[in-house]
Amino acid sequence: MRVKPIMPLGLATLLLAIGAGGVGDPREGASVPAAMAQLGGPVTVQEGGPGAFGLPLPRLSVDDRRAFSVGNALFRDNWIIAPASAEGRDGLGPLFNANSCSACHQDDGRGRPPLAAGEVGLGMVVFVSPRDADGAPHPAYGKQFQDQAIPGVAAEVCITLQPEVVRGAYADGQPWELIRWRPSFQAPAYGPLGDVRTSVRIGPQVIGGGLLEAVTDESMLQREDADDRDGDGISGRASRVSGSGPSRLGRFGWKASQPTLEDQVLAALHEDIGITSGRHSRESLTDTQRTAITAPSGGEPEIDQQRISRLTHYCRTLAVPAQRDAGTPIVERGRALFAQAGCTGCHAPTLTTGLTSPVQALRGVTFHPYTDLLLHDMGEGLADDRRDGDASGREWRTPPLWGIGLVETVNGHTRFLHDGRARGLDEAVLWHAGEAQRARDAFVNMSSPDRAALLAFLRSL
Repeated sequence: MRVKPIMPLGLATLLLAIGAGGVGDPREGASVPAAMAQLGGPVTVQEGGPGAFGLPLPRLSVDDRRAFSVGNALFRDNWIIAPASAEGRDGLGPLFNANSCSACHQDDGRGRPPLAAGEVGLGMVVFVSPRDADGAPHPAYGKQFQDQAIPGVAAEVCITLQPEVVRGAYADGQPWELIRWRPSFQAPAYGPLGDVRTSVRIGPQVIGGGLLEAVTDESMLQREDADDRDGDGISGRASRVSGSGPSRLGRFGWKASQPTLEDQVLAALHEDIGITSGRHSRESLTDTQRTAITAPSGGEPEIDQQRISRLTHYCRTLAVPAQRDAGTPIVERGRALFAQAGCTGCHAPTLTTGLTSPVQALRGVTFHPYTDLLLHDMGEGLADDRRDGDASGREWRTPPLWGIGLVETVNGHTRFLHDGRARGLDEAVLWHAGEAQRARDAFVNMSSPDRAALLAFLRSL
């Protein structure tokens, strides 16, 4: 049974007043505790400029700050082709999607889909499976298409996204227009693709990872309601990730397929950049590709555990910027409407970390990510029709909303959802369905000023 989150007193009072039609009506605006604006709790940073996603947690020890700086350099430096004189930085590919972590997460922010012919390396990957083996790696192309390669090696495919237009209107008659992608794949280099299932994914901003990692399994499981016993239409469940030992709860990736930040880092190094590690000791090549590709290695493994630990520490200690314009009438009106619409049923405003994080500053922290870290059925419109570990083709992990209003400032675009189809936050809301259908319908039925207020709230996060 999911335990409903306890709202801070000020917000609970506000919502009670709204329900009673009293002075707390969202059209009048209302105050909320200033603490809610500190999205990362006591380790929030006060920054709203282009570098907002790249700052370390406050309160770090000297050693943690030093490790953050080393990890920062590893995150941003390009991997190069082996052999090279730059010891410890060679081994790129031979097939890859990006040559650095920051190529997918520019300025620690969000990637985007290609918007012009020939664009690659912008933070987009495409997972692939045979149609009749849902979720299994493709026998010739592996887990994901790698659309770049070192010289002398053929890239797997050329990926093109064609937009398909979907039109509709709000209840007040104002029309809207959405797009969804129809991907196509040209020039397959390692044999026919056959009938495949694919899933386009965009690299999200990487802030706040240490806080999310430090939420206890018990806290996540308390929020589960897989059978919707409370009848609210929301049946979130934790992702169980199987491996060589007992299953663990997934919390990272669009489908919560990775349990820890180190797991996420290692998977990205291996699949996106082509870097081997102690955990992934063989190049990311299929048997078909191994017979066709000969390329020197950057070492065995190409990255050692010390550097993996520094990269993981960097991702763990990236801070979350504070909410902007908190307390202004339009933002607080939007906050109340967000709750009224039922959005907080998945985008839980408040979580608390446990006491076992390796970083002292992350222990026992109450923070405001607007996620429950659970999988939810988001309906047919967002379905990729492809299983990913424990998640079905219709399930997605609730993404945290902190920092979402700063993507344009940091990354220069407003492409949202898992595949970047949404060109703004309004389009992202309109694509919600499944367990989020009621919330989406509430948004559609709002007046234009109320929709503007809800979007103002989202942009403030």
